[in-house]
Amino acid sequence: MGRSENPLDPTAGPVQRFAHALRVLRREAGSPTYREMARRADYSAPTLSGAAAGERMPSLPVALAYVAACGGDPEEWEARWQALAQEASALSVAGDEDKPAPYRGLARFGTEDGDLFFGRDQLVADLVELTRKERFVALVGASGSGKSSLLRAGLVPALHDLDAADGRPAAIRICAPGPTPLTTHGALLTPVDADGDTVLVVDQFEEIFTLCQNPLERAEFIRGLLRARSNDPGDSGDFDRSGDTGATDTSSACDSRLRVVIAVRADFYGRCAEHHELVEALNAATLLVGPMAPEQVRETIVGPAAAGRLVVERALTARILSDVAQEPGALPLMSHALLELWRRRKGRTLTLEAYDAIGGMQGAVGHTAEEVFAGFTPAQTELARAMLLRLITPGDGAPDTRRPADRAELVRSAEAETVLEALVRARLLTVDGTGVDLTHEALITAWPRLRAWVDSGRERLRLQRRLTESAREWEQLDRDPGALYRGARLLAARAAFMEADSTAADLTPIEREFLVTSIRSGRFVQPALVLTRRFVRSRWWLVFRLALLCWAVIWTVWFLNRDHP
Repeated sequence: MGRSENPLDPTAGPVQRFAHALRVLRREAGSPTYREMARRADYSAPTLSGAAAGERMPSLPVALAYVAACGGDPEEWEARWQALAQEASALSVAGDEDKPAPYRGLARFGTEDGDLFFGRDQLVADLVELTRKERFVALVGASGSGKSSLLRAGLVPALHDLDAADGRPAAIRICAPGPTPLTTHGALLTPVDADGDTVLVVDQFEEIFTLCQNPLERAEFIRGLLRARSNDPGDSGDFDRSGDTGATDTSSACDSRLRVVIAVRADFYGRCAEHHELVEALNAATLLVGPMAPEQVRETIVGPAAAGRLVVERALTARILSDVAQEPGALPLMSHALLELWRRRKGRTLTLEAYDAIGGMQGAVGHTAEEVFAGFTPAQTELARAMLLRLITPGDGAPDTRRPADRAELVRSAEAETVLEALVRARLLTVDGTGVDLTHEALITAWPRLRAWVDSGRERLRLQRRLTESAREWEQLDRDPGALYRGARLLAARAAFMEADSTAADLTPIEREFLVTSIRSGRFVQPALVLTRRFVRSRWWLVFRLALLCWAVIWTVWFLNRDHP
């Protein structure tokens, strides 16, 4: 089996040297998957894989668990760990090796990353003030403008830091709609029973349109969010609602203690116009996230570096500023490039030389991804392709978007688990519980291999997305025969996934069963009938009818005048 971990330079320092030795031990043990190793140890697969990532020195218990899972000698490795730990502490950059990276790469900033979130002070202040004044607030910006990070590392910590007198909320909740927003997140619409308001932050609101296929559930979830505006007395908007008056019923009084902040991609802003009440709310309170000024971009580069006791070459800062100015939605690409520079730092310095080596801001993502793929076997590459494409919803007149999926939908073998682990370690994918997602949508456009896969199989990908939803609905309806495919839809799915020149290997068991059952049900519309229906609906049917009418008129005139020369 090919190596699927990012390459390490064992001469780069004691942490990298120890991680490299762990990897060698694992290879000598037959390269067990981290999932298999987790079953032999008391630690999770991500924790064990992190021990050999080379980013920080693992704790001694984790290191020994890794060694035990690979059949190594605990005493020998404990002595090795102690020696390398002492070496790391004796270096001039003592303590730096144990610190996490100050950059987040393609991953969004979390609520715990406020001390590394730079360049957005004024926008955070504006968002906090608007949230205090309005009960429904929309944050709108292009993909890659940093909306998710602004909510989590900007707004949430700022609200927590408010004094009680200034209206610190009683609770803050965060969610993304997903395919079933009301079913999954309906309980979040009820404020907590405590003094102060509950703030519900809905990130990636566009999933309402890209993932939720049920228009009734979509409308009901939006209606639930808009109840935050119900019975709003129109006062100063402070979080302390003790002065509210005029509530006519218990439901309205409860609703008035909810505040909602949504983040929506700018290219989906027009879709919000499909809901009249949502339009009113957006018109009342929308904050637009624009591109960062050069000085703000500079802060995002040097601020985290200073927090991590790093130095950024001036020439590097100037080059990144120039590249960002020419690239819309460049923040995730810049952040990933900075993370790669941190991994390739010389001592404490991030260098322009390393930036050029990874292909600059645009090339860094592809560089990282291709390093992973270089270690895959052909079979693993095919598994990775199918896995990545399942995490994308192809746009229909709009940009492609990411699609979170359940782990069980992606991983159906030990080798698929190995591929997933490699992609997660490279921070191309993120795992949250049982859910898996692309780290950022920028990956779709910035990685040429993935972009080519999507473009070359776009129509098949659309068919697969519809098949996934239909199979899920069929299962939820206790396999109701009425939910099976029929007619032209069945013909298209069979041609794409079941014919001789196609493959059903990338279908899940339930999708394959749904399609096979649909085929066996024999609910086809004959191709000739399909063509006839398409012809009747086309403009040529009108032309044919006009020609037939002209012929009838000519024949009638001839018939009436044939005996009158």
